[in-house]
Amino acid sequence: MNNSVITFPLPANEPVKTYLAGSPERVALDKELERQSKLVIDIPIIIGGKEIRTGDTGEVRCPHDHGHVLATYHKVGKKEVELAITTAMEAWKQWSQTPWTTRAAIVMKMAHLLATKYRPILTAACMLGQSKNIYQAEIDSACETIDFFRYNVHYASKIYAMQPKDGDGQLNHTEYRPLEGFVLAVTPFNFTSIASNLCMTPVLMGNVALWKPSTTALLSNYYLMQLYKEAGLPDGVVNFLPGSGALIGEVATASRHFAGIHFTGSTATFNTLWSQACAGLGKYVSYPRLVGETGGKDFIFVHPSADAKAVATAAFCGAFEFQGQKCSAASRMYIPKSLWPDVLADIKRMAAEVKMGDVMDPANFINAVIDEASFDKCKSYIDFARQSADAEVVLGGNCDKSVGWFVEPTIIETSNPHFKSMEEEIFGPVLTVYPYDDEKLDETVTLCENTSPYGLTGAVFGRDRMAVESITAKLRYCAGNFYINDKPTGAVVGMQPFGGARASGTNDKAGGEFNLIRWIIPRVIKETLLSPTDYRYSYMK
Repeated sequence: MNNSVITFPLPANEPVKTYLAGSPERVALDKELERQSKLVIDIPIIIGGKEIRTGDTGEVRCPHDHGHVLATYHKVGKKEVELAITTAMEAWKQWSQTPWTTRAAIVMKMAHLLATKYRPILTAACMLGQSKNIYQAEIDSACETIDFFRYNVHYASKIYAMQPKDGDGQLNHTEYRPLEGFVLAVTPFNFTSIASNLCMTPVLMGNVALWKPSTTALLSNYYLMQLYKEAGLPDGVVNFLPGSGALIGEVATASRHFAGIHFTGSTATFNTLWSQACAGLGKYVSYPRLVGETGGKDFIFVHPSADAKAVATAAFCGAFEFQGQKCSAASRMYIPKSLWPDVLADIKRMAAEVKMGDVMDPANFINAVIDEASFDKCKSYIDFARQSADAEVVLGGNCDKSVGWFVEPTIIETSNPHFKSMEEEIFGPVLTVYPYDDEKLDETVTLCENTSPYGLTGAVFGRDRMAVESITAKLRYCAGNFYINDKPTGAVVGMQPFGGARASGTNDKAGGEFNLIRWIIPRVIKETLLSPTDYRYSYMK
């Protein structure tokens, strides 16, 4: 029996590879892109390590080339979801009792495999299936996923080391138990790393999971399942369930073994799952843990003292990298009228320089939005702005879905701070800008505070540090991740744990200790060394 006290020190973040032409990583990636581009793989349901094919299938297509089918996948029915619950609970018996250092070793092997053998596989799958350019795929499916593995092991070691003090004649310690049931992981299309983390954080802490992957991220998510298997994760600990989220959520929340949700997606979907969980409270073994990161209407607020070039760069990258499909992407900007002409001119210069197209061409900075529904939504907001008297499309606005779902980086300028695209989440490369009168700074800060029901990310720009401090204080509850003189995107595991409150979620901070604590139930054990034998108080004797 291993009785060592094992610690996992704070890791370094995984270095971002450059992928320069001719570099080893670029050669390996190009080869893998070519291989995957020639395949049409069959993605099964995976329950207890067994592949299940229902014959009820859908297709996975390249967003930038929607005529190109990458895979077919099989959809679960009610029977498969119920089987997954039974299988997960059987796996729970062993996994929940497995020493945490063994679980940590498996997760650390996942990190090692991803940093080496699986790096080109996951990066290529993320590029082809989710239309990310090389850099965006590298920082997501490779670096951030690896960081989640390594940092979560470190955070787990810190949590398990948190112990109470002993007393006179007594020993005290805390046992950190997994939840008494399964966790439903509902994952988004936009980050492979988030999909992995939503499963593996509860799993590291001894839980089992039903994984509902996004239909538009199935390719990379399927390769993650292969990675887990090769790293030694026992069958049934994670069960892979493509198909209808509504069906899976309904069946999962109806089970008495439902113990929690780990979710990233829309506010409306999370609200539905929360309502279903509330309706089932009387039958659950224990109160379920509900952890979610949902919508956002992320902002940039510009003070008149700001550097115009810095603002322009932040707005361009924060709004348009990965086609604005980041939870943290800048979607609205408040800027002084005195700065707006210079900032817009610089953004237009950048927009004229970048190229848009297929991810297979590394020169393309902008790629496609994820699917036709996203394309149509973006286009509807752009068309609405074109027809409005209080708005103008001042950059981009062209949309083309003949080959792929391409939406140009678009800026809508409005004179109405409550214009539709200033308030509603779009999740695409559309930034709405409200130029305000310089003398109405305080009034505009209040507008920024009150306009959106969300509270995910935000940024403030200014060289007047005292003014920046004042604005930061006034916008205290507007964002769970707040940036000073930087774009509101790009949170790094171990540096900026991510999440927001209000209608943006439960703010349990993926990439930090807080999230791991949600997946355990502490038990404090007191052992008395010499048990009392007399009921009387001392003064009664």
